[in-house]
Amino acid sequence: MRGAEQIPWLYDASMALLERAGLGPWRRWLAEGARGLTLDLGCGTGRNLPLLPAGTRAVGVDTCRESLDRARRRAPAALLVQARAEELPFRPGTFETVLSGFILCSVTDPGLAVGEIRRVLATGGILRALEHVRSPVPWKARFQDWTQPAWTAFSGGCHPNRTTEHTVGSSGMVIDPESRRARDTMRRFEARPGKG
Repeated sequence: MRGAEQIPWLYDASMALLERAGLGPWRRWLAEGARGLTLDLGCGTGRNLPLLPAGTRAVGVDTCRESLDRARRRAPAALLVQARAEELPFRPGTFETVLSGFILCSVTDPGLAVGEIRRVLATGGILRALEHVRSPVPWKARFQDWTQPAWTAFSGGCHPNRTTEHTVGSSGMVIDPESRRARDTMRRFEARPGKG
């Protein structure tokens, strides 16, 4: 079923409201820390792309062709690729930065997606993530579990109750505790591939 995430005008309208309500600084943090060749994973309509620092070269990936068309208008110089996070069509070690903004909640297999992120990151590369996660408050977590099937259908794939930080950490990435910020169910952090 096509959900809100695959309807570009609806996605943009909802993101604009959320950014005015406080999400804006979080999104700016995500994009402004990018360096070098940067993969915007799940770029959607390209809201991160104009925020990237000067000198950054951007590649956006999304599964929705209509969203990529809108991203093209926002960032004409970016290379835009229709692909899944679990099957990235890039060589190992290609990117200095990978941005993951509200995508690991929506992929079919988050562990596989993080494995692909790790594979395409260059030595010394960094993942910058902005995600919503399962609430640490038990009653809120139960509510997320209860609403998850309907929310996932409405949104077109978003799972509000995923433990994204755990998934990233258990996939061989090391989260930098200095970069981590939390507000209720919102998380932002940087992670690098671990050794081995």
